[in-house]
Amino acid sequence: QVQLVESGGGLVQPGGSLRLSCAASGVFFRDNTMAWYRQAPGLQRELVADITGGSSTNYADSVKGRFTISRDNAKNTVYLQMNSLKPEDTAVYYCNAARGPLTGWGREIWGQGTQVTVSS
Repeated sequence: QVQLVESGGGLVQPGGSLRLSCAASGVFFRDNTMAWYRQAPGLQRELVADITGGSSTNYADSVKGRFTISRDNAKNTVYLQMNSLKPEDTAVYYCNAARGPLTGWGREIWGQGTQVTVSS
């Protein structure tokens, strides 16, 4: 059973930075699209950024120029570097493994989530 374990959330002031990490168990990580989603209270879960096995990236308009998704295939880890954080970035952030080789072509897999709070 593939597991995703997130870390790096916390409380930060507006304008600050955080880096989230997501460590994946299992093989075929390097070939799988990985993503970060977030969910704020009362809102639907939304895609923040994703990265393919070939390291092509995609970002939500709201985070372009501020957030960077990357991966280290040697460590089976995907990162989300978040700069110039705003209060509206406050949410639970979830790591996601899209349906693909890592999931055995079964359902996508989610991490447990990590809280990010941006407040002065």
